[in-house]
Amino acid sequence: MLVRKLEDIIGTEDETIAENGNWASRRFLFRKDGMGFTLTNTIIKAGTKTHIWYQNHLEAVYCFAGNGQVETLSDGKFHKIEPGTMYALDEHDEHYLHGGTEDMQLVCVFNPPLTGRETHDENGVYPLIEED
Repeated sequence: MLVRKLEDIIGTEDETIAENGNWASRRFLFRKDGMGFTLTNTIIKAGTKTHIWYQNHLEAVYCFAGNGQVETLSDGKFHKIEPGTMYALDEHDEHYLHGGTEDMQLVCVFNPPLTGRETHDENGVYPLIEED
């Protein structure tokens, strides 16, 4: 059994913080854990805008605090995100994630799982890293 606490992740190599400060991803599960997915606690800072396009991963996101919007670039639609909202990027959707009036707190699931070394490139993409 794996048991991990958020307080033990914050400030370690298992927390990835965007270079521009827009978000922090606290990673609970990795490829090496053998679960077949990654689980994160992610904070999106209020008032920010982040371009994301997971070409190599599928992601499901559940908001449990704060607010914001997802803007899908294929159709220009905005989707309100607030506590109790889930969205899934089931078609590798290119999007902007807009932080709202308060920090958004999210639970995110990635497939395939992350190694922990991934960061967004200039196109908002996580590379597919096949080795731990």
